[in-house]
Amino acid sequence: MTVSRRGILFGLGAAVTGFGTAAPPDWQRLRTRLTGALHLPRDPGYPNASQGYFTLHDGQRPAAVARCARAEDVQACVEFAAATGAPIAARSGGHSYAGYSTRDGSLVVDLRDLSTVDVNRDGTATIGAGARLIDVYSALARSGRALPGGTCPSVGIAGLTLGGGIGVTARKYGLTCDRLGSARIVTADGVLRTVSATNEPDLFWALRGGGGGNFGIVTSFTFRTAPATDLTVFELEFPAAALSVLLGAWQSWPIPDEVWCNLDVPGDPHATAWVTGCFVGQEPRVQPYIDNLAKLAGTQPITRRTKQYDYFDAMRHFAGQPDRGSYVSTSRMIGAPIRDTSAMATLLRSAPGLYTQFDRFGGAIARVGESDTAFPYRKSVASMQIVHQVDGNEPAARQAIEHVRDEVGRQYGQTGYVNYIDPHMPNWAQAYYGTNLPRLLTVAGNYDPQRVFAFPQGLG
Repeated sequence: MTVSRRGILFGLGAAVTGFGTAAPPDWQRLRTRLTGALHLPRDPGYPNASQGYFTLHDGQRPAAVARCARAEDVQACVEFAAATGAPIAARSGGHSYAGYSTRDGSLVVDLRDLSTVDVNRDGTATIGAGARLIDVYSALARSGRALPGGTCPSVGIAGLTLGGGIGVTARKYGLTCDRLGSARIVTADGVLRTVSATNEPDLFWALRGGGGGNFGIVTSFTFRTAPATDLTVFELEFPAAALSVLLGAWQSWPIPDEVWCNLDVPGDPHATAWVTGCFVGQEPRVQPYIDNLAKLAGTQPITRRTKQYDYFDAMRHFAGQPDRGSYVSTSRMIGAPIRDTSAMATLLRSAPGLYTQFDRFGGAIARVGESDTAFPYRKSVASMQIVHQVDGNEPAARQAIEHVRDEVGRQYGQTGYVNYIDPHMPNWAQAYYGTNLPRLLTVAGNYDPQRVFAFPQGLG
């Protein structure tokens, strides 16, 4: 008779009583296997260790938080969860909108100590899964390199990459996941694997847009970086009355790959709208494109600011997020041009506390095939993030964003961006993964047949 590794681990990790009911996990046994600290609810460091980015989830109570100092610590946690049946959740930056990285009763695998950034001679960079974006940008810039990525400084590189990675230079350099050359990941069997286009390619494919937490816990990534160049940041403020025409002008604005831009729309009908973005290059070269947008919109911006920065200072300019957030969010992908811009403008202003941000797609994003990576919405006109601050009335805030989400979904398709994960998204798996869903389910079934990494919006 052959005894499986998992069977041995189960015997070590938990005693079994009648009818297969497991006794409480032996956390002390896990503690002895870790290099880093293990925080339990009774420990002094637990309140801080169990806290994520969103204040809305402060009431959640993970069973334990393991500060992993090396890949072997992650393996120990995964083996423990598989043996005991304890829910397990990976946390890089802790920015899960649904609070999945600090959920109740789970073993949180905290990756923040796996944060080194090593730039190699060939221009690739190996980055620990717990590295925060602002630290990634700083380390890369010191070596004259750059990586396309998001703006919030405390977002973790893991969550950003695994969901795709929309960023301020994506039209020029692609999504963050498009620069991924390989990754090291601990799968449900406790094995630390190195995956790439030639080594376990199905799993590598799934890690590029298939969402965090579905296939294992990544410990590090190796990216192909680009030379760091100056970026010209621009900010354009338009009158409230111009929003309808501005929506049409913005989405049809002819721009080169070097221009990334978003359109920010507050829910207050009297508020101005903003077009912000950056140009990969020197300041004088972006001015004609800005002039053309004003011409298409039929009005000059109230405010027009441009400034050239080096790569890191530009990323620091965009990093305006507070230490923690208190808002709810959802998303849609805009797959075809918005025809009735007047109706869209009215919808976006349906509640004063709303805030909607469109990110323009195209360029390098669209030159990757929709099935070449797990990220399915390559041909979109834009992504759409719908946000509402929570000031004591979370149900009202959710109602406001869901009204916009559902109306946009009715007109433009039941889609969404998994990195803006919404616990109330209708038909969420199809919305986030589109035509790539069947293949993702297959990969998840192959690498985690017992669903060690199960969570409410997990695959499988």
